[in-house]
Amino acid sequence: MLETLGLQFQIPSSSECHLLKNCPSSSKQIIALNKSDLACSSGLQAWTEYFAENNCISCGVNAHNKESIRKFLTLIQGQVRKLGRTDHANYTATVMLIGIPNVGKSALVNALHQVGRISAAEKGKLKHATVSPEPGETKDIRSFKIGSHPNIYVLDTPAVLSPEVPDVDVISKLILTGAIGDCFVEIKEIAQYFLAIHNSSEQQYKKWAKLSAKDNDGLFLNSTTKRSTSSGLHMKQKKQIPTDHTQDCIVQDVRQTLYETISSFDGNIRCEDEMAALIARQFSALQEAFHIPTECVEDAHVKVAGKLLNLFRTGRLGHYVFDNLPRNSHR
Repeated sequence: MLETLGLQFQIPSSSECHLLKNCPSSSKQIIALNKSDLACSSGLQAWTEYFAENNCISCGVNAHNKESIRKFLTLIQGQVRKLGRTDHANYTATVMLIGIPNVGKSALVNALHQVGRISAAEKGKLKHATVSPEPGETKDIRSFKIGSHPNIYVLDTPAVLSPEVPDVDVISKLILTGAIGDCFVEIKEIAQYFLAIHNSSEQQYKKWAKLSAKDNDGLFLNSTTKRSTSSGLHMKQKKQIPTDHTQDCIVQDVRQTLYETISSFDGNIRCEDEMAALIARQFSALQEAFHIPTECVEDAHVKVAGKLLNLFRTGRLGHYVFDNLPRNSHR
């Protein structure tokens, strides 16, 4: 049996299944760094090289990209052939996919099943593992065929999460990326945690400098001025659905708001109280960007938090790798 460990590329260390942490790596184990599309390129390369230096077979993968899945499937097939040690192609191998909640195991299974069956020109109805943005959706073990000659089956398994999480930093990252349900912590606190990280990362928000709507005097343009600057923008404005925060125009407004609130901040970002004041200002500004009415400030901020986290978790607010390389790394 070939074992595949599913990790979340934004948190490759924090998303490690600690119950299996002491198991030695081998040719029977592949580390699948899923959601690579959400990770920054520099962090992606650094962690891939780190695993290679430590003799671990790893692969960055995006379950929603067929080319990425083909590359991952080719790696699995190559490892299976090495383990088979036979010239015969009519044997069967099993790949067990394991990991903590919500690292995208079921999405990977569906993609491997679809691409593998099509590549093998096999007929028959495709099966589908249940995929959900909420952790813990997979309740039992199911088998999906992903290759022929040799026959390869992958087992989609329920998530495995240690009852003891090492420290607060790790559990915070697990909650932020959705590995642990939002019901355990107030959603506003999770969004505040994300904003604290985002505000400290110049590399992220400075990419949005071109979106700034400041005029030459450094003043913010109000929404009426912005809409009247171009007839094309005015036409787009008519098609907007204010409650749909996933629209490109609203996402752009959110990015612009984040950039302008940070770039105009003249306090000390390392001071906890001043960071909290900046985040409070951002919540108020984002309420307008998301077109949320001001009937009740606290309820409005909860809605802001939910929409903000959704955009972050779907990669609309930048690419992040939150885990640093281990200290014993040569980097």
